[in-house]
Amino acid sequence: MNGASRIVAVLGPTNTGKTHYAIERMLGHRTGVIGLPLRLLAREVYDKIVAIRGPSVVALVTGEERIVPPRTQYWVCTVEAMPEGMGTDFVAIDEIQLCADPERGHVFTDRLLRMRGTHETLFLGADTMRGPIAALVPQAQFARRERMSQLVYTGSKKISRMPPRSAIVGFSVENVYAIAELLRRQKGGAAVVMGALSPRTRNAQVALYQNGEVDYLVATDAIGMGLNLDVNHVAFSSLSKFDGRRMRPLAPNELAQIAGRAGRGMSDGTFGVTGEASPLDEGVAQAIMDSRFTPMKKLNWRNAALRFGSVDALIDSLEASPDNEHLVKARPADDLNALKSLAQVPEVAARASDGPSIRLLWDVCRIPDFRGISHAEHASLLESIFGHLHERGTIPEDFLARQIRRIDRTDGDIDALSKRLAYIRTWTYVAQRNGWVRDESHWRAETRAVEDRVSDALHERLTQRFVDRRTSVLLRRLKQKEALLAEVNDKGEVTVEGEFVGRLEGFRFIPDKSAQGTEAKALKSASLQALAPQFHLRADRFYNAPDTEIDFTDQGGLMWGEYAVGKLVAGAEPLKPMVEVFVDEAAGPEVEQKVQRRLQHFVDRKIAALFEPLLNLSRDEELTGLAKGFAFRMVEALGILPRAGVAQEVKDLDQDARGALRKHGIRFGQFTIFMPLLLKPAPTRLRLVLWALANGLQEFPEAPPPGLVTVPVAKGAPEGYDTMCGYRNAGERSIRIDMLERLADMLRAEDSRGGFEAKADMLSITGMTLEQFADLMQGLGYKAERGERTKIKPAHPTEQPPAATAEAPAETAEAEAQSDVAVATEVPAEATDSTEAEAEATAADPASDEPEVEVFYTFTWGRQANRGPRGDQRQGRGKPGGKPRDGRGKPQGKKGGKPQGAKTFSSRPPKKEKAIDPDNPFAAALMGLKDGN
Repeated sequence: MNGASRIVAVLGPTNTGKTHYAIERMLGHRTGVIGLPLRLLAREVYDKIVAIRGPSVVALVTGEERIVPPRTQYWVCTVEAMPEGMGTDFVAIDEIQLCADPERGHVFTDRLLRMRGTHETLFLGADTMRGPIAALVPQAQFARRERMSQLVYTGSKKISRMPPRSAIVGFSVENVYAIAELLRRQKGGAAVVMGALSPRTRNAQVALYQNGEVDYLVATDAIGMGLNLDVNHVAFSSLSKFDGRRMRPLAPNELAQIAGRAGRGMSDGTFGVTGEASPLDEGVAQAIMDSRFTPMKKLNWRNAALRFGSVDALIDSLEASPDNEHLVKARPADDLNALKSLAQVPEVAARASDGPSIRLLWDVCRIPDFRGISHAEHASLLESIFGHLHERGTIPEDFLARQIRRIDRTDGDIDALSKRLAYIRTWTYVAQRNGWVRDESHWRAETRAVEDRVSDALHERLTQRFVDRRTSVLLRRLKQKEALLAEVNDKGEVTVEGEFVGRLEGFRFIPDKSAQGTEAKALKSASLQALAPQFHLRADRFYNAPDTEIDFTDQGGLMWGEYAVGKLVAGAEPLKPMVEVFVDEAAGPEVEQKVQRRLQHFVDRKIAALFEPLLNLSRDEELTGLAKGFAFRMVEALGILPRAGVAQEVKDLDQDARGALRKHGIRFGQFTIFMPLLLKPAPTRLRLVLWALANGLQEFPEAPPPGLVTVPVAKGAPEGYDTMCGYRNAGERSIRIDMLERLADMLRAEDSRGGFEAKADMLSITGMTLEQFADLMQGLGYKAERGERTKIKPAHPTEQPPAATAEAPAETAEAEAQSDVAVATEVPAEATDSTEAEAEATAADPASDEPEVEVFYTFTWGRQANRGPRGDQRQGRGKPGGKPRDGRGKPQGKKGGKPQGAKTFSSRPPKKEKAIDPDNPFAAALMGLKDGN
């Protein structure tokens, strides 16, 4: 040891300015070297000195980076990369307490014992090193530096309540990423700092934090090694870490080293715990605040006097034990483990046969395992490198190019890029070794360029994943109480301060769906504050909009263009619904009232226009007595009343009352009392909505498509739905009530007791096939009797029909004509072409003389079905007691009667007229006809 130089141990807690003091002392000398614990910190100190003295006199030497100008005076290095034997005026070792670190401690101890400046040597670190330094370096002087600000323990806090300018510390990559993701959602984002990052990525991430783009930093314990950041609070997410072999609790002095990053200069700092970390013991917390820790007793040591006579001799020298009570043999490090593994490989053992080759093997074994894949794979890589260097003197350029080319990619996620960054660090380290590659400057530049590209890509991915710039900007502006500028384009897309935040749909703000949880709340809060002026502008435009821009939906919603702005709610009367508006609370009561008034005007005018006949009926003061009461029933039923439900009221109305009601367009039909004008599609659609509101339905049924005479019966529809649609359910289909009344007029002329068949006009107005019509009639209360008969072929177009002669009386021709009508009514319109084709085919084939069979239905009033023997005889073809029928299914006369098709006339006195069946739905009309006659 050289005792001529001044040796000073500058000890104290964090934030005492020790590193700054060392820089000042070094620049006071002509030459100097400073050793730092991290590559990141070395780059930070290098940048500071370059800013003072310029790049031409400052060198940066780390395992993966080497910048050495020709006129270098000051060397900034990682402790492992410090050059030996240079004889600089000044030497400083920072974070000297790392002598006790189980992995790297032996390197720091070696520098403590053997590295000296010719004029001055500084050891910078924690006060716990006073004892070992005094024992091992007796000539050392001690300088105590006090912390420039206070450090206070604040206990446990949730991450969601973490104050701005906080650093949250995790001890694994997974833990760091999870915390950063949570902060992105809740606070707008966080910067990420880890020791494995390249200086370029780390500096870019720190810049996000330092310039205020994010208020939170998530880091590993790397920040405890002198990285100077504007941190006000440090929170530990865990109190234990994996040290390479096992999980172990952090010692109080280790916690203090990290917690001490809080507070900078004269600004006080705080520390605490978060997440799953349990609160600190009161004694530990107080020790950290007072910087009182158990002094170190033992330092890790590894023999520096290595013997290169053989591999075994080298291993033995590395495993030698110290002879000082203050030193303890370091546990086998990665380089020693790699050496032991390679020594077992016969080819390597054969190559390492002399001093230079053993030195080369040892240098190769000292390549750090940046990849961290497995010990065996790392040893395999070292074996390959050693083989190339021993055989050729340098690593082949094509081999090196292939390795680098595989890594030179910027696609993939954070994990993929992190792995590539670790891989390129290996080749960066190799390129930095003197003499290992032919064109050192080329390969150093090449590996540095690849590292920079991967670093930039990694920074970009980290920012994309863990920083929501939008939320971060908005929260920062809100915190600073600045006015936010919001813009809404013609598509309703909202941007605040240039950041897309969501959509304005009507008068409700819909935040961007990518935001979730607390992030979404913060985003909405900031956006609504900025949107206040936009709400007022939009409300003014809406209030002056024409009714043509507003509409209602089948579910009672109120739309302004494509946006929902409100909905209808039940009022005191069906024709007087109220309006509930969709307006964000942040828009204010003035906007809400303006929207509500405009929508109420629209609804009132819409009802007044579509239900004008009904409103006129309700306001007619000339109606009195029963007419006035019936008008009230019509208004209450929205213009449509099934006759069966008001049969007695209708019967009680005299002719004058009916006439007064008919003046308002009321039609007294056989099945329904209705106002034809209200059956149009627009009033029907609104009537269904008003009816659903008045009945408190949760889901409003939709109106049938306009223009259809019949529609399928809506399964599961609420009672009364068909009436409100302007239809009446009959069998499987519903028929429009005005067309039903036309059908009723036709049916009135038929013999509903004796039975009748459907006419072509009946099928035409309903648009039904014969089978559908039969189902409809049964739904109306009729009995439909199905039969089959031989179809009478129509005459061929080239033949002349025989004229009526004495042998073929006119009655026969008339019967045939009626049969033709029956056939026409039984064939749907869409089947006409095929029927004609079949007829033509039959005519073309004279041999085809098989009779065709047609289906027909006979309709009788269904309620007579069980009324005595006569009724039983009408039950169906072939039933006991039924009348015999001819080949076409027509009832035949009694035995010995007239031939089929013949008619007779007689002058018998008329039979006694039967009494009108009161159950007949046309009874009232028949009575009226009878009275009229």
